[in-house]
Amino acid sequence: MSLKERLMEDMKQAMKDKEAGKFRLSVIRMARSAIQKAEIDKRRDLTDEELLEVLAREVKQRRDSMVEYEKAGRTDAIDALKQEIDILTAYLPQQLSEEEVRALVREAMAVTGAQGPRDIGKVMGVLMPKVKGRADGKLVNQIVKESLG
Repeated sequence: MSLKERLMEDMKQAMKDKEAGKFRLSVIRMARSAIQKAEIDKRRDLTDEELLEVLAREVKQRRDSMVEYEKAGRTDAIDALKQEIDILTAYLPQQLSEEEVRALVREAMAVTGAQGPRDIGKVMGVLMPKVKGRADGKLVNQIVKESLG
């Protein structure tokens, strides 16, 4: 079953769940809307990999919003965003742990022969295709900078 079909089936189930599935239904509809917008922009159906990119972008937007809401002290909005993130991450591949990312960074550094901060671009170029959709870009960038320090 493709990711798009899975979203559709989960949306149908959330509709059947009535009140209990209302929040889940709104999050799935939002995700489908973002996917549809991306398809319109590209003028074609998206591949599963592209669908994952759209969903990862939606999760990232919510994480960024959480930071802003924390600064403003809006705990009600933060809780809602956490729930949205939980629902969306269920459709994403298993996220890499920090240790797994560190191991991939070491491997990329060995492959590129990176020595210092000026080699960040080389390392990121090798690393990003491996972690795309499976790790937060900010975390990867932070670990690369630490490693090349």
